Amino acid sequence: MDNSVLNFDYALFDKINHQWTNSFFDAVLPYIRESVIWVPLYLFLAAFGVINFGRSGLFWMLAAIVTIILSNYISSDIIKTMVDRPRPCRDSMLENGARLLINRCPSSGSFTSSHATNHFALATFLYITLKQLVKWSGWFFVWALAIIYAQVYVGVHFPVDVIGGAILGASIGYFAANLFLFKFGMLQPVSQS
Repeated sequence: MDNSVLNFDYALFDKINHQWTNSFFDAVLPYIRESVIWVPLYLFLAAFGVINFGRSGLFWMLAAIVTIILSNYISSDIIKTMVDRPRPCRDSMLENGARLLINRCPSSGSFTSSHATNHFALATFLYITLKQLVKWSGWFFVWALAIIYAQVYVGVHFPVDVIGGAILGASIGYFAANLFLFKFGMLQPVSQS
């Protein structure tokens, strides 16, 4: 990685992880990044898809699941293995160390953040497939941004890791959503008879 990018990455990490902190974020952000916290959202989306779009809603949900599986595979099994960048909580080059706010420092590589890749893939897929049907679809990006900010805040990723993951995830989500639309067309609400 270029030295200027690396220096920027370390400096921004220090700001987010050490300087821009408060007790509220310390209490909330470790949970924001946990998948289990978002199970109600996933259940809502599943019910929303089936109730509003019937059979095409099932294909929509399956396409969303495949999008997440694909994004996780590319990020975790291909890119992280190739790049093998240490996480902030394991990086000896950090001047102030990492303020780790979760119980363990993951042993997998840091680039790209799988949380960022997966959540931006899903957010992009949902936004593209729902934007003409629901006004609130843009909020999926706010959700994904909160999760990736939390990843840096708790000390398990550098900013470049989550930015790279977000770009990768958005690209995968864009491809998956357009493939879904090409194959199945726009979701059509089930007629209420």
